[in-house]
Amino acid sequence: MATSDRASRRPSALRYLESRKNLTGCALGLAGLGLYAVGAAGAYWPVVVAGLYGAGALLAPPERPASPDFPAPGEQVEALRADLGTLEEYLSGVRSRDRLPDEAERLLDDLTALLSALLDPERGAGEALAADGETLHRLTRVIRQDTPESVDAYLRTRWWSRLTPGGQGPDEELRRQLGLLVEEATKVAAELRDAEAWRQRALTRYYEDRAAPNEPGGAGLAGSAGPTESAGLAGSAGLAGLAGSASPETRKAPDGAGAGSAPEEERAP
Repeated sequence: MATSDRASRRPSALRYLESRKNLTGCALGLAGLGLYAVGAAGAYWPVVVAGLYGAGALLAPPERPASPDFPAPGEQVEALRADLGTLEEYLSGVRSRDRLPDEAERLLDDLTALLSALLDPERGAGEALAADGETLHRLTRVIRQDTPESVDAYLRTRWWSRLTPGGQGPDEELRRQLGLLVEEATKVAAELRDAEAWRQRALTRYYEDRAAPNEPGGAGLAGSAGPTESAGLAGSAGLAGLAGSASPETRKAPDGAGAGSAPEEERAP
């Protein structure tokens, strides 16, 4: 993707020299020079070479459009960290000019602390966020849209409320909005924590299955599979155990397997 992005910034003349049309035309032009070398082109060999070059340029397949240069998940997390710094600067400027309600101040501190902890590269949450696009989108929305929009709406509404004294202030709405954002960030942190705990348990189970001696059935297969495959094999083994514990009346021997047919008196009517 980076290569295609660099190629799109090259001059148009240089891009044409590297295009399929030019390369195909040059190949056919060289064939025309070969015809002149063997005496087949005659005195009009420049016309033959130019014609072959033009034919090659016309018959060459069109250039494929460059692939879109989307940022990688790790780059998205880095950009979100920078956006969080921009949000904190905005909130500092708001607090220096206008006094927010005390409860809103506390909720903003809790929200920025949660977001900073989730995006802290030293705590290892960035890798989990990069692997979970939906959670990364939720945090992006909280940082880039929801929080500044709530504070800006409060400031606008508060300015209008100053012109109409005696009306209900917008402080309660701001507290409710920030409380919901803190709740969402807390939920995201809990989901990431549970995902990491599940991953650790899956690794432990995988190591236990791998260390177990190979036995007939699913144990040996589970020992040679990865964590994801082990979970699937464990589920299959559980289903097989349920099938094996079924009553003799519900089990049927395969055709042609085992001893002879059952006695006549034991057959169902």
